[in-house]
Amino acid sequence: MLKRQAVILATVALGFFALTAHAEYRPGAERVIDNVYALVGPLGQRSAENDGLNANFGFIVTPAGVILVDSGASRLGAEKIAAAIAGVTDKPVRWVVNTGSQDHRWLGNDYFAGKGAEVIALARTAATQAEYAAQQMEGMQRFLGERMRGTRPLPAPKALPGDTATLELGGETLILAYTHAHFPGDAWLWLPKRNVLFSGDLVYVDRILGVLPWSSVKNGQQAFHALVRLAPAHIVPGHGRVCDLKRAQRDTGDYYDFLAEQVGTAARDMEPLTATLDRYQDLSRFRHLYNYEDLHRANMSRAFTEYESQ
Repeated sequence: MLKRQAVILATVALGFFALTAHAEYRPGAERVIDNVYALVGPLGQRSAENDGLNANFGFIVTPAGVILVDSGASRLGAEKIAAAIAGVTDKPVRWVVNTGSQDHRWLGNDYFAGKGAEVIALARTAATQAEYAAQQMEGMQRFLGERMRGTRPLPAPKALPGDTATLELGGETLILAYTHAHFPGDAWLWLPKRNVLFSGDLVYVDRILGVLPWSSVKNGQQAFHALVRLAPAHIVPGHGRVCDLKRAQRDTGDYYDFLAEQVGTAARDMEPLTATLDRYQDLSRFRHLYNYEDLHRANMSRAFTEYESQ
């Protein structure tokens, strides 16, 4: 009997440990190529369990230090990103480059700045961070509660003018360019020497992209076509697994083309909105994407509204 009770207690303890381990999400570094790494987040919603790290981040290890791509949604999230980097290198984070203004792209900036990193973004990205800071802090507080403690919004202090900017550190060349697709001020980061693109929230893989009230399908389609012309060998998407161009085209590029060409044409031809949504509700080629049922109809509706007004 005592032996049986011991087995039961051990099983319960193991189960509790498993639940705890699952609750305390910790990102791991995945080598993309050479000295370039990705941190691939879960596909689901922001939560206390993942500290808002439901997106992809990355870093480049150079002789002059580490270049971090995006900083997480909170101080705790930033600490988890720092721990993942420390598992690969003991070099300090010299730069944080923000590809966007959504919470999980930049609310960890202050943590890395406090460690001596320079935080960099294009000017409109930094301006949008400042504009939405209070709203995003309030929203993340609802998701993370006490786990937001110590988080202070720091819009990128080094704001670069123009639509593109070229940066050099430790022998690496980085080209930051606006996309303005998913969120105002969104950008990608292109590493021409490595043939790697950090797409920011332009590219979604495994998960259907979200068209928000402030998104632009037109900009997204144009930016994706520009991405195709770069012909990157490796893409670190905003969400989903690291992929090649073929996979990015299937999961994102084709969907932008559908929204712009089918839904956009219906809007310009003044077809009824409901009839358009009903006609394209069931698209088997995109149904495999996570969140399809939740987002597809709303995506079409917002795309219709955008093209209707043009």
